[in-house]
Amino acid sequence: MCVCQTMEVGKHGKNTTHAGGRGVLLEPFIHQVGGHSSMMRYDDHTVCKPLISREQRFYESLPPEMKEFTPEYKGVVSVCFEGDSDGYINLVAYPYVESEALEPDDVPERDQPRRKHSRRSLNRSSSTTEHKEEKAGLASESSESSIQEMKSLKMHLHSDVPFQMLDGNSSLSSENITYNPWSLRCHKQQLSRMRSESKERKLYKFLLLENVVHHFNFPCVLDLKMGTRQHGDDASEEKAARQMKKCEQSTSASLGVRVCGMQVYQRDTGHYLCRNKYYGRGLSTEGFRNALCQYLHNGIELRKDLFEPILRKLYSLKAVLERQASYRFYSSSLLIIYDGKDDRCETYMERRAEMRLQQVDISHPESLQDGSTESMAPQPKVDVRMIDFAHSTFKGFRDDLTVHDGPDMGYVFGLNSLISIIEEMRDENN
Repeated sequence: MCVCQTMEVGKHGKNTTHAGGRGVLLEPFIHQVGGHSSMMRYDDHTVCKPLISREQRFYESLPPEMKEFTPEYKGVVSVCFEGDSDGYINLVAYPYVESEALEPDDVPERDQPRRKHSRRSLNRSSSTTEHKEEKAGLASESSESSIQEMKSLKMHLHSDVPFQMLDGNSSLSSENITYNPWSLRCHKQQLSRMRSESKERKLYKFLLLENVVHHFNFPCVLDLKMGTRQHGDDASEEKAARQMKKCEQSTSASLGVRVCGMQVYQRDTGHYLCRNKYYGRGLSTEGFRNALCQYLHNGIELRKDLFEPILRKLYSLKAVLERQASYRFYSSSLLIIYDGKDDRCETYMERRAEMRLQQVDISHPESLQDGSTESMAPQPKVDVRMIDFAHSTFKGFRDDLTVHDGPDMGYVFGLNSLISIIEEMRDENN
């Protein structure tokens, strides 16, 4: 149990405290599509994740011009296990107090003891093997035994829109669930790690970060692992070899980018379709292109209105990163986000469709009844954010011994590949 005051915790952070204690109930973040650490919902605008000192310092040292493309850093909280009045175990966050920090030195998440499924993944030689493991692994997440393991933990995972995982043959899973399957997978692994350490550690430090999807009603999220190299300068020879092998066997080597996870809202079914990192590792260059098409397709049509807004964001990000001399963003990801049900754009497109049926010449501004023109069409809401900086570095950062020259060209190579593919898609569908 937590060393903090005992409290009864309700849903969505509303709680009744005892003896003046006050905490916030943490819930799994249902829109997590990739990564190792579990992202937790702190409130509508904030998420949190297990703190890695290097990543915290990197957020605190970000150049001002990069802040547009990263989540806002909001500080640190102390997190502990706590029982509620119903006998369930919750994770509860309290204001961080320096003297209460009982943690040993931080160990980067990817340097922690590896699970068996991760070891097996190192020996994959084909996408078929990956998809079989993906399908089997995700099926176990919703199995009865998995549910039994979690029965003492009160889960508040919920979305009004069901999620469906695509298997290796691009067939839909039969089960509709109210969370992204990857978020539950990460959450269970995180709780298992914390509970195994709970005898030695009463409090855990978590980073507070901006919830970058809170502006979106139906967030469609693409998580891309960027760059041609994934291991940090401090990685062991064994870990560096593992990471280099993953890059060589995926589009990280050929394109400088690979799919790490995805969810996309489907207008025809009212579901989110989900993909995970094992799917992304098995993609060829053409497969990566097809994955981008799937991400930009709402089940009815390709969202051609998204090409330009996404490209503008990527052009701006590239310009910023090309000015960051000595920075390296090893193993970081890039999130691309848009709203799967943007009513402003839909109203405009429906009006255009009606005009076509009425045989109105929409190429002439005077044909539009209210005088609006094509250039005045509402722009869809799009966001692009860099995340995961546990292995990032720059000159003078934490006395790092290795100093790099110039910008991170592996990352820029990935951005150039992404831009080129989206430009081709735009031109083909113009």
